Amino acid sequence: MPRPPDQQSSDDAAASFAPLRARLVRVAYRMLGSVAEAEDVVQDAYLRWHRTERAEVRDAAGFLTRVVTRLCLDVLKSARLKRETYVGPWLPEPLITTPPDDDGDDITLTLMLALERLSPLERAAFLLHDVFGLGFDDIARTLDRDAAACRQLAARARGHVRAERPRFPVSEERGQAIADAFFQASRSGDVAALTALLADDVVLTGDGGGKRPATLNPIFGAAKVARLFEGLARKHAPGASALVSTGRIDGLPGFVTTEPDGLIQTTALAIENDRIVAIYVVRNPDKLRHLLVPPAPASLQ
Repeated sequence: MPRPPDQQSSDDAAASFAPLRARLVRVAYRMLGSVAEAEDVVQDAYLRWHRTERAEVRDAAGFLTRVVTRLCLDVLKSARLKRETYVGPWLPEPLITTPPDDDGDDITLTLMLALERLSPLERAAFLLHDVFGLGFDDIARTLDRDAAACRQLAARARGHVRAERPRFPVSEERGQAIADAFFQASRSGDVAALTALLADDVVLTGDGGGKRPATLNPIFGAAKVARLFEGLARKHAPGASALVSTGRIDGLPGFVTTEPDGLIQTTALAIENDRIVAIYVVRNPDKLRHLLVPPAPASLQ
């Protein structure tokens, strides 16, 4: 029995959208720093795709990338207001990542924070061109600017981001070995071991969002950071926190743990010259919900 026309249309929309979903989620996540918001934006894009005269669209990937980017720009307008009232430092929702894929997406958490300091248009131009490989003519149509203006936007963004790229990166294996050693030293409160792992000018940033205890301001310097973990180890009984998994968190070596309050947190480490230069700890439970039910959604792999 033939399918009703509406059912055929729905099936066709789903079939043409499905191969593009993962890329669209990556675009949205890199723009927004939120897994939940990225999924919402992509779902909105799908609904719009369903209502589109698809036979008239020559390039579905380009069309949908433009839709997602414009939706993200709308979300960012309200996001900036929310960030102004956020309790303590803001960090992106942590995403367990794999090595760079065919899109060449090697944006790390450190670079995502650099993107936060850009205007939404600069961020969009940089991501679409430098990360996802779109030409400036396509970007111009997306941002409703001419190609020359989009080149300038991307160039300004590139200058800011370049300064945040590691000058002396470590291999994936060495990075994870340092992360494992840091986990052991931080949980035991071994100040000597911690100091040996930390760069003198290391910075610790914690994001509790006002929902869980966390540092309200970044902590600077190896001595202060080591003392913090020494104090936390004294406060909690051995084994009060447990390792859930290790891996790359937004492209950085790190680990997921359960803490004494029974909730999870993520720790990501920026490493240069075999020393930890930055520590990013996310404790806000609103940002960790997507990690509670393994495995992660297929669209985020």
